[in-house]
Amino acid sequence: MAHIVVLGAGLGGAIMAYELKDQVRPEDRITVVTKEPTYHFVPSNPWIAVGWRDREDITVDLAPTMAKKGINFIPVAAERLHPAENRIALVNGESVSYDYLVIATGPELAFDEIPGLGPEGHTQSICHIDHAEATKAVFDKLVANPGPVVIGAAQGASCFGPAYEFLFILETALRRAKVRDRVPMTFVTPEPYIGHLGLDGVGDTKGLLESQMRDKHIKWMTSTRVKKVEDGHMFVEEINEDGTVKAEKDLPFAFSMMLPAFRGIKPVAGIEGLSNPRGFTIVDKHQQNPTFPNIFAVGVCVAIPPMGPTPVPCGVPKTGFMIESMVTATAHNIGNLVRGKAPDSIGTWNAVCLADFGDGGIAFVAQPQIPPRNVNWSSSGKWVHLAKAGFEKYFIRKLRKGQSEPFYERLAMKTLGIEKLKATTKG
Repeated sequence: MAHIVVLGAGLGGAIMAYELKDQVRPEDRITVVTKEPTYHFVPSNPWIAVGWRDREDITVDLAPTMAKKGINFIPVAAERLHPAENRIALVNGESVSYDYLVIATGPELAFDEIPGLGPEGHTQSICHIDHAEATKAVFDKLVANPGPVVIGAAQGASCFGPAYEFLFILETALRRAKVRDRVPMTFVTPEPYIGHLGLDGVGDTKGLLESQMRDKHIKWMTSTRVKKVEDGHMFVEEINEDGTVKAEKDLPFAFSMMLPAFRGIKPVAGIEGLSNPRGFTIVDKHQQNPTFPNIFAVGVCVAIPPMGPTPVPCGVPKTGFMIESMVTATAHNIGNLVRGKAPDSIGTWNAVCLADFGDGGIAFVAQPQIPPRNVNWSSSGKWVHLAKAGFEKYFIRKLRKGQSEPFYERLAMKTLGIEKLKATTKG
């Protein structure tokens, strides 16, 4: 009998536990360790921030479903991982031992790397449901007393899609409130061009997003570094291709939402052979750590090198379907290991993304997510908003039922030619 522990219960961790249950032997035990007992659907946070959703619409109480699936559930935060001892120390003084560990913690939000950034400073966030609810209160003040808006991402950020989503959702919400004409909007990003997304673009994301911004009278600044934020003022530097400062600007704002850079969480960071300098977990093509082969990692906590040099640092995003492909590969590989076989499954890391803009949106498919690609496609239209809302309801229902991938989802993705695992794992 093997004991498999999943550390974290976000998008990757919750689905990881369900999929492991289907892949390992009946006698194997699965335990989920997480600091939060409820799951919240992070892609819906921009809607929370403008009042289009409430907390109960996008949250799932995980304990009952885990119990129904026969999965042990410990809603206690980790203090420190001790990989040489196959043990996780918890903040309550207890420990959890494991035979195999899957790290699915998500990131730590590095607001502190820029003075004045984040909810404890002078900008808002949609990274967590608590942040999104706090942002809603500030949004209400903006509607009551309109003024300039600055939206975007800080240097080192890797998840640009939500910044674009919130920009356009906010623009739609302001139009509906009849105050858009009194709200100048500026998008600030470290990307070298609009629509880069940390992926060197997907299809015509550059043209589609620039067109949307022009149509909605939104200004933008690329290759831009945030120096500091004060109350109502953001101080930024525009950077040339050679890394020199092109211009320094003071951007006044009445409302600002800026995504931070990510780093690995402290309980798993700074462990030689396990994490990189940013604290992200190092894995090979099988999602397996080379130094500690009984440790795997999935999701945002995985270390992925950036696409290439850019004037201002940009990370690589880990999108939802990409994470699910990591999960499926990991479940198959641990299933092999508990049966005395070698890991042989490799995730495709394909990306399927729906970016909602309030009354429209952009969709893209990248196979694989990191170029060069076999499929490189993007499109826009009102259908994206409807598809995103439908996917939200579907995914939350799937989590509540304790399913990782119902047969009709597999069939639909296969029909579209989108796979989670590579067809061959040789070589």
